Amino acid sequence: MTQVADIMKQEVVTVEKGTNILDAVRKLVKQNFTGLPVVDDKNQVIGIVSEKDVLALAIRINEKEYVSDETHLCVEDFMTKDVVTIEGTESFTALCSCLIKNEFRRVPVVLKNKLVGIISRKDVISYILEIQD
Repeated sequence: MTQVADIMKQEVVTVEKGTNILDAVRKLVKQNFTGLPVVDDKNQVIGIVSEKDVLALAIRINEKEYVSDETHLCVEDFMTKDVVTIEGTESFTALCSCLIKNEFRRVPVVLKNKLVGIISRKDVISYILEIQD
């Protein structure tokens, strides 16, 4: 039976909670990602900063409440703190159910509370085609 760890991406681009929010936005755009896991110094997932979270920054910029030289606004000010993760040992079915039940597009994969990968809806769709061909 296929497990999450069998199809996850192991190389994960992350940010820390103290990262300047614009640096995180640059990573999102450069990597063409919809979200970045936020990790602590033990590589535990403490949040996620997504395109949706960044919309709050967009509003502040549009309403002139953000000055471009502000350096104190960091990922922690915008990230979602209640992050759903999935264990690498979970089944493919559990992964699909998780992605169906929740509105997010990607989910961090953990083993013993440490980030080990990430998997997106697109990865699942690609895997379906791979096993059918």
